[in-house]
Amino acid sequence: MSTPGAQSGQGEHSRRGAAAAAAQAGTRLDPWFSSYADRAHGMRASEVRSLFAVANRPEVVSLAGGMPNIDGLPLEHLAEMTAKLLRERGTKALQYGGGQGEEELREQIVEVMRYDHVAAHPDDVVVTTGSQQALDLVTEIFINPGDVVVAEAPSYVGALGVFRAYQADVVHVPMDDHGLIPDELERTLTELERAGRRVKFLYTVPNFHNPAGVSMALERRPQVVEVCRRHHVLILEDNPYGLLGFDADPLPALKSYDPDGVVYLGSFSKTFAPGYRVGWAAAPHAVREKLVLASESAILSPTMMGQLSVATYLANFDWYGQVKEYRQMYRERRDAMLGALAEYLPEARWTVPDGGFYTWVTLPEGLDAQAMLPRAVTNLVAYVSGTAFYADGQGHDHMRLSFCYPTPERIREGVRRLSTVVRAEAELVTMFGTPPTARRGDAVEIPSPDQV
Repeated sequence: MSTPGAQSGQGEHSRRGAAAAAAQAGTRLDPWFSSYADRAHGMRASEVRSLFAVANRPEVVSLAGGMPNIDGLPLEHLAEMTAKLLRERGTKALQYGGGQGEEELREQIVEVMRYDHVAAHPDDVVVTTGSQQALDLVTEIFINPGDVVVAEAPSYVGALGVFRAYQADVVHVPMDDHGLIPDELERTLTELERAGRRVKFLYTVPNFHNPAGVSMALERRPQVVEVCRRHHVLILEDNPYGLLGFDADPLPALKSYDPDGVVYLGSFSKTFAPGYRVGWAAAPHAVREKLVLASESAILSPTMMGQLSVATYLANFDWYGQVKEYRQMYRERRDAMLGALAEYLPEARWTVPDGGFYTWVTLPEGLDAQAMLPRAVTNLVAYVSGTAFYADGQGHDHMRLSFCYPTPERIREGVRRLSTVVRAEAELVTMFGTPPTARRGDAVEIPSPDQV
């Protein structure tokens, strides 16, 4: 029988052993390490967010982030609108609200979704803190650890982070230049069923995909919906870019084919301004009820100031005319990106987006986008490695390039700088067979502006 002193000694020995193990693993000792929930141990920084510290420096041309360009917003009008809102409705705008969101805004959201051929009722809508919170809430109410989420390959990095946090198992389905491939979805769902795996939902970005830049073809949309209906798999349709097509109005949303089989996510971050942090989910009745309860538990209510600001903007400004101006601006930047790629990087391949913010670049054989990134930033250009957009380690030969924020001139310069990095890497591959791999945690040295 052990004495208390012996037990204390054993405990101290155990703690010392844990500290030694942590030190051996090269981690900083965290006194609360053993108290975290299991899901916290799977959390890690987004490859996109980790770039911000260097990519936002003025001497770096960032082709990495997906920040919308809001220079065209009518700021004077918005300033007057905000002042009037505070004068006339300030006590409401600065107060708590309902968990589902303001009815006047939900009514306007229903009208916005009509452009995507979605016929909904304001009661179907839950206002959220950006569509990212809607994504989190849907995952929270559906996913148990080990449940399967089926997602396109590649897939939005922010969604993959949410799925990882809730300990979902992400299974990717191939896509091509016309979006998600229905036959591959059928095959994947059938194989998972035979293996006894529980698929909770399909996550898809059908319009101007992030990161691939492609859109799901019109004829594929009812096919995808029918496959999921037969396999009793919910569809989580994420559509932040749908109104930003360069040549045409949006194709019908998946939700328009099966209102009870699809949860539709939308956002004002890309078509208005991300600073208001207003998005939404349109869901079947029972799902909507659980989303409201989950949202109230997380945040009590969405921002009243943001909701009423967006509602006032939609009611008193030609917001769709503003969207059309955005389309033209982003089209010019897309053209600058594709033109620069053709001039400076003809050895690569890339998608040709008809809207949205991104193109997906396939590097020449043997190059590793993740290993090359520190050297690219050293050469004052940033992108996102394709590895950020897969849950299973794919993507080393791809990169996502964003054309939404830099001017056309900066885009061309960024691609020119990138081409010098790619060619230098290709020479190393030719000489040594494999590119030198950057070690995790290596510092990225950025020349000062006078060295550029």
